[in-house]
Amino acid sequence: MKLFMLAAVALTPLLAKDLEPAKRLDAAATVFSEIMAAPDNGIPQDLLNHAQCVVIVPDLKTAAFFFGAKFGKGYLSCRSKVGPGWSAPATVRIEGGSVGFQIGGSSTDLIMLVMNERGAEKLLADKFTLGAEGSVAAGPVGRTATAQTDAQMHADILSWSRSQGLFAGLALEGATLRQDLDDNAAIYGRKIGNREVVNMKRRMPPAAQRLVDLLNKYSAREELRSSDR
Repeated sequence: MKLFMLAAVALTPLLAKDLEPAKRLDAAATVFSEIMAAPDNGIPQDLLNHAQCVVIVPDLKTAAFFFGAKFGKGYLSCRSKVGPGWSAPATVRIEGGSVGFQIGGSSTDLIMLVMNERGAEKLLADKFTLGAEGSVAAGPVGRTATAQTDAQMHADILSWSRSQGLFAGLALEGATLRQDLDDNAAIYGRKIGNREVVNMKRRMPPAAQRLVDLLNKYSAREELRSSDR
C-alpha cells in the first residue's frame, strides 16, 4: 500500500504536466471564440477567410519579454491539404523579440494570421524568426475592415494582441517561433514535428476538436473559399 502511494505521488507531476497542453488547447479555443464573437471589434472576416494558417497563444506572460526567456506557448492550425477545413493543431512556443506598446498588463492573448504559402512554409520549419524570415505587420481591427496599408497588404503575417479587454494590432518583430515536440507528444502520443501534425490524416484527438470546430465555424472551408477568389 505504501509503495502504491509513493508511486502515485511520483506520477502526479508527470500527469499534471501532460494535461497542460490540453488545457492550453481549450484556452486557445476560448480566446478565438471570444474575439470572433465581438460584433465590430475583432479580426476582419475577409482576412481570416484568406489566411493559410492561424497561430493562437493564450495568456502570454508579458514580464518574460524583459528577460528574453521563453514566454509563450500556443497552437497553429493550417488549411487542411488532405480534406476540407482546418488541420489538427500543432504546438508552438515563442521566445524573445521586441513588441509594440500595445502589450501591457500581466498577460496578453496573441493571434497571428499567416496570409500566404510562403509564410506557411516558414512557419512549419523547426525555427522561424518574425521579421527576419517573413514580414510581419500589425493587423487591422474591425469585422468588415480590410488591409489598407501597403505593409498589411504584402505582409506574410498579420498579428493582434488582446490585453485587459483591449484588442489591437500588434507590431511583433524579432520573436522566434519553435515547434514543441514534447507538447506534441502529450497530445498525439509520440514526438512528431508540426509539419507532420498539420498533414496527418488520422482522427482528431478529443482535446483538439473544439479549436478546429471553431476555426471551421468562423472561416469558410477551403472548397467554398476557392470560388470567392
